Amino acid sequence: MEKDVILKVENLSKQYRLGLVGTGTLGHDLNRWWHRVRGKEDPYLKIGESNDRSAKGESEYVWALKNINFEVERGEVLGIIGKNGAGKSTLLKILSKVTAPTIGEIKTKGRIASLLEVGTGFHPEMTGKENVFLNGAILGMTKKEIQSKLNEIVEFSGCERYIDTPVKRYSSGMTVRLAFAVAAHLDPDILVIDEVLAVGDAEFQKKAIGKMQDISNSDGRTVLFVSHNMAAIKSLCTRAIVLQHGTSVFEGNTNEAVDFYLKSDVANDIAHYINETPNEGSDILEVSMRDKDNNISGLFGFDDQITLQVKLKITEDIIQYGSLGFRIKDQNERTVFSSEIDLIKFVEKDGVYSSNIEFPKSVLLPSEYRVIIGYHVPNKEKIRSLFDIINFRIEETGTIFHKYKGVDFGCVMLDCKWSMKPD
Repeated sequence: MEKDVILKVENLSKQYRLGLVGTGTLGHDLNRWWHRVRGKEDPYLKIGESNDRSAKGESEYVWALKNINFEVERGEVLGIIGKNGAGKSTLLKILSKVTAPTIGEIKTKGRIASLLEVGTGFHPEMTGKENVFLNGAILGMTKKEIQSKLNEIVEFSGCERYIDTPVKRYSSGMTVRLAFAVAAHLDPDILVIDEVLAVGDAEFQKKAIGKMQDISNSDGRTVLFVSHNMAAIKSLCTRAIVLQHGTSVFEGNTNEAVDFYLKSDVANDIAHYINETPNEGSDILEVSMRDKDNNISGLFGFDDQITLQVKLKITEDIIQYGSLGFRIKDQNERTVFSSEIDLIKFVEKDGVYSSNIEFPKSVLLPSEYRVIIGYHVPNKEKIRSLFDIINFRIEETGTIFHKYKGVDFGCVMLDCKWSMKPD
């Protein structure tokens, strides 16, 4: 049976010059022009380094994407996974024609619609209904098309009561509901979605995933889905691609792709994160997992001491109300535990601080885990949220668990107070 390929990406690459807007200096532009009029290749395509945020580079050019090749068939749901900075969003922006590739080619059959940034095109002073028409027009829908689907869009979003209220009074969750509802009711051949469900609550995420499944199964449309939620990737996608430093390192079955991402060096070598472009004000500067000797490590035994170290810049304006918190998630997207501190309890003046968080010993069972970190002023300002930048693994090192290989004990083992006496 002949394949019905709706999207084909060939040798797709995207190069950026660090620290500058545009392609570079006038001299570089003239050099490019001189090579082009002589029919020669752009000289700056021969230089540049891979997009590895954790290492300081020597070149001022970086390849956000390098030699990406894949095909997507009609009705297929393709997951794209990888850590922050792997090139996922750049790939989707090129596919959505938000930016152009440096080299390479994209061949498509039909219309592409994208939901890359939550509420893009929403005007805060306009009502929800007015923004449905505005956002629908931006996404390529006609006024007649929007009008015919208005009731469905509003009902799906769950914002009926506030649909005539200005969007500036909406919460971020309500905004993403309405934005996703508009995109989900488009009639594109290919729908491109970039990590928009993280803002919605659990009920809406389930509803949105169900809608995307309907789009692909019933309507035969193609979906490209980027997410850090591995459970959503597994439940929704028929196939997945793993990106690392701008290159494709795995393509295949969804479960195999997720296992590859979680168990291979793509994830497990990430025990250290450095923020190369921190904000001028408060920000997270560095995150690392540390062993008992304070060495960076992503591999621990069940009985080992594990420390999460977060270096952050604290400005005076957030000391009183700022918070730093984290969540530990397992490979099935279950939150194992969380912890949070108020800065005012530890900080008296602005500066750079290192926060060392020691996990309780002999609690986390052998498995793969990842850390989600949030630095914010609760209900007011999100300073920095970090997903998939730190991963670690608890290995079996001769405890009782080796006798029960394959048995799911859950995530934690608690030292409960036991007693036993004759009845």
